[in-house]
Amino acid sequence: MAALPAASAPEPLAKTIFRRALPPDDANAFFNDRVLKRPLWVRPTSPTPSSRAVRRKARKALQDRAKKRATSLKPRPLSAVDKRKLGLLEIPKEQQKYEIYVPLHTLWTGYMRDILGVGAGGAGNAQVEKRAPYITAASSGPVLASADMHGALLEVVRARCVSRVGLKGIVVRDSKYVFELITEKNVVKTVPKEHSVFRFYIPVESMDKPLVFEIVGEQFQTRAPERANKKVKMHYQPDL
Repeated sequence: MAALPAASAPEPLAKTIFRRALPPDDANAFFNDRVLKRPLWVRPTSPTPSSRAVRRKARKALQDRAKKRATSLKPRPLSAVDKRKLGLLEIPKEQQKYEIYVPLHTLWTGYMRDILGVGAGGAGNAQVEKRAPYITAASSGPVLASADMHGALLEVVRARCVSRVGLKGIVVRDSKYVFELITEKNVVKTVPKEHSVFRFYIPVESMDKPLVFEIVGEQFQTRAPERANKKVKMHYQPDL
């Protein structure tokens, strides 16, 4: 019985591809140089890390995961465009009523008496009830300039735009450059602070007449929380 010939090993796929694209001699040369004799770059062996290094790496990975999770869960603040789209900067029609903000004006009046020291809890209240309080621009000006004007009943007494003179209402929003007033006709009016002078009154129990204050709108061209640390200088505006 004759022995069967041994099965030959299959030709490598790379050598077959080279034979189809190149002559036999070039195919063999390409296969030997670029496949069989191709250098294999081996990364040098690193030493075994110490237990302290392993713990440090695990701790850092845990901190990174916690930081990434906290950052992903932290909500981003809304931009001005997003606030306008959601209508957060607008007062709904059903809330544009003068009677709704009258209690706010009452609270604001008590707040102004306290910061000016002319109320029942002011300094030297036993003497304040007997004589009129002494109020000057130098002493009360910085206090007024840093006060919150939400709830103030303001009246425009001077303005470069004559049509705004005489406008009167309660402040429902004190933004950086404008006052938004709700009038007795239940209409919200936006009055720029620039080139405008406003007047408001503070009634005092010990006086027959209320205290009258006039403020320059340009001195209030900052947001209410930012006015607390701002230094105010007295000046004269010839255009008013």
